[in-house]
Amino acid sequence: MNEDVSLLVMAVASAAAAASALGWFVRGWVLERALRRKQFFFGLPDNSECAVVVSRDAGTDGAVARNDVFALLELAAVIKNCRAHAQIVSGEIPQQGFGERTEFCIGGPVSNRRTAAHLHSLLPGVSVNTDAEPGPDRGSFRIGSERYRLENGSVEHVLLARLTAGQQGRPVFLACGQRSITNQAAARYLAKHHVRLARKYGSGGNFCLLLKVVNSQAYGPDVVELVGDVTKAATSPQPKLTARDDL
Repeated sequence: MNEDVSLLVMAVASAAAAASALGWFVRGWVLERALRRKQFFFGLPDNSECAVVVSRDAGTDGAVARNDVFALLELAAVIKNCRAHAQIVSGEIPQQGFGERTEFCIGGPVSNRRTAAHLHSLLPGVSVNTDAEPGPDRGSFRIGSERYRLENGSVEHVLLARLTAGQQGRPVFLACGQRSITNQAAARYLAKHHVRLARKYGSGGNFCLLLKVVNSQAYGPDVVELVGDVTKAATSPQPKLTARDDL
């Protein structure tokens, strides 16, 4: 009798150990699969290199804006989790073409020449008002035939895009905001929602989203609304302005 009980205990213990080992194996497989999907979406396989292109703060001698530094930190966590490495470069320094390595480009066309080049080449349907003089359209986005104005501290917009130059090219992630705080909001949105974005657009799909940062003077970059998917309008040549459009 005692021998039967001992055998039963040993069998139960063995089954429990096997189940535990299987559980650990399945959990590891699931986590590794999720990592591979994340790496593919960001174009960051193990030990790969990427470029993080930062803008300069117009009020300083080439320093990076405070909120752009926070955007860098958001992206740094993503890059580290993908087991990749980042090189931080200035948008004022000429770089190679795109597609050879993943690129994260932060900032608007005034403070980041690299952004200006990407808008011209990859998002011809987008124009940014860069007037130095104050006015209702200063800093506004025009996407296709629609205009999105800036209301400092209240309603601010940012474009978040994933763009590739062909099936084999590594992606460019663009965070082009009306203010630096919106760049941080876009980087956080990308880091938080990359799984949903990959599911919707495919791991290698292109997209251009318009986000709205609400009441940043009270909530910082935390309250973000998706205005819409503007990929079609942003990637199509912009229609010519009429006198009525300019009003």
